[in-house]
Amino acid sequence: MKRNNIKYIVYAVIIGLLFLVPSFVTGKYDIMLFDQVLIHIIIVLGLNFITGLTGQTNLGVAGVFAVGAYTSALLNTRFGLSPWLCLIAALGAGVIIGVILGYPSLRIKGKYLALTTIGFGEITRLMLNNMTTVTGGPQGVAAIQPYSFFGYQLNTEKDFYYMILIFTVLAIVIANKLIKSKWGRAFKAVRDNDSAVESCGISLAEIKVKAFITS
Repeated sequence: MKRNNIKYIVYAVIIGLLFLVPSFVTGKYDIMLFDQVLIHIIIVLGLNFITGLTGQTNLGVAGVFAVGAYTSALLNTRFGLSPWLCLIAALGAGVIIGVILGYPSLRIKGKYLALTTIGFGEITRLMLNNMTTVTGGPQGVAAIQPYSFFGYQLNTEKDFYYMILIFTVLAIVIANKLIKSKWGRAFKAVRDNDSAVESCGISLAEIKVKAFITS
């Protein structure tokens, strides 16, 4: 129990220091770099469910990231949906892509699964760069509406940093809970010995697809 208390104190100190970052880092570019770090922490948390826990190779994470980002951006700029609704839609797009990438993992493993996911990432990149009338091509999507919270618009780098930090902390807490849950134990069992998992009556297909969806 004492060890757990020390662990929670360390976590609280780290989070407190992260909340103080904008007070010491004033440059817009520097804060943007911290934003990118936090965003990539969330991405790595998702990748851990596939590569770390189930032992599968997924090299198409950038493609999934891109699909979610463009789903959110285009729904906002083309259809005028609230950024919060667009965020939910981006999560939905991630679930769909998880299913699409999850089912090939039922039949292929190792380098073949790696090639499949690389192919998905490359196809996504080519489509987004060449569908200029829809995605804006290499220029991307402009004039995305900022998030607002009870009427307060999060339109500064500092505001955006705090929002991403809160999401990062929530993602870490949720990922930790999932890892310690029945799902997490099943994921690790698949990594260690998938044949033994099937012999215990656990659906290997269901677990693998769930790993991609969760990611």
